Amino acid sequence: MKKRHSMAAVCLAVTIVFTSLTGCGQRERVPQLKRFDAQFLDLFDTVTSIVGYAKDEETFRAYAQELYDELTIYHQLYDIYHEYEGIANLKTINDQAGIAPVQVDERIIAMLNEAVDMHEKTGGYMNVAMGSVLAVWHEYRTEGIQDPANAKLPSMEELEAAAEHTDISQVVINEEASTVYLPDKDMSLDVGSIAKGYATEMACRKLEEDGLAYGLVSVGGNVRAIGTRDDGTLWKVGIQNPDLSSETKYLHTVELKDMSLVTSGSYQRYYTVDGRTYHHIIHPEFLMPWDEYVSVSILCRDSGLADCLSTAVFNMEFEDGKALIESMDNVEAMWMFEDGREEYSSGFRAFMGD
Repeated sequence: MKKRHSMAAVCLAVTIVFTSLTGCGQRERVPQLKRFDAQFLDLFDTVTSIVGYAKDEETFRAYAQELYDELTIYHQLYDIYHEYEGIANLKTINDQAGIAPVQVDERIIAMLNEAVDMHEKTGGYMNVAMGSVLAVWHEYRTEGIQDPANAKLPSMEELEAAAEHTDISQVVINEEASTVYLPDKDMSLDVGSIAKGYATEMACRKLEEDGLAYGLVSVGGNVRAIGTRDDGTLWKVGIQNPDLSSETKYLHTVELKDMSLVTSGSYQRYYTVDGRTYHHIIHPEFLMPWDEYVSVSILCRDSGLADCLSTAVFNMEFEDGKALIESMDNVEAMWMFEDGREEYSSGFRAFMGD
């Protein structure tokens, strides 16, 4: 029998805050709701948190456990580094490249179909078939962090050789058989540009279906609002200041209802070579980190879409990225440039609460 892990084993804190229901014009609620929150650490290599309103702690804990269970499944399915007993995941697909198709869970098929669609919509700036290139950078970055004095950059020859195996059109997805096959033995998938956001969106939809009406979920900064706060006010979410040494923690706050906020930034994962930092977002054409922006934040309904766009737009010229955002319904963006300048899509400021 498959062992079911309890969220309680990794829960950092559960805080109960009684919500005031007094005040002019505030509608009476039966039963009165209370605010709870919980955190856990061991999924997608980041911190996951949930804040929500429920009638009692038991009800909230059930939602938090459901979130944990759902995200655990996606974490295991989308993992490219580890194997799990009885699960064919992305690592399995990569390991079987050039050998055989792999029958996988439909949640892998659905995510990869979304990724292929976003590759087309972004003109190739979001490409989950760049695993061979990203693996090179991952190796050098890991070694550089472990031994900073001897940190090195990969050679362009090594990167260009890896880039020969990044043609997403070669990924064979057979929906009827529920299989994925990489015919190129040197190709590999890396879904860092979509996995957290997609998993967050799917898990939050499940919570909504099961009755959570007021919640805010963050998976490593991929934020998804479920409804509003229980008094009808919007959730306020901060956009992190890339200058981590600043006393000002957030650049701005945005107000959300049934919306997602995802930010990609050069300050999140990086290493230093000869006094210069190199972040983890690799430009698909230059095969190097691109330093036009410090961060790009995306607002839209779907957290998976926001995750894809934050990576793609980070690697696009500003005018091209803005044109893409303006062409999409109910999607907004904010760019912060290296020189500290900020730019916004036409509707972004309407969400700003500061």
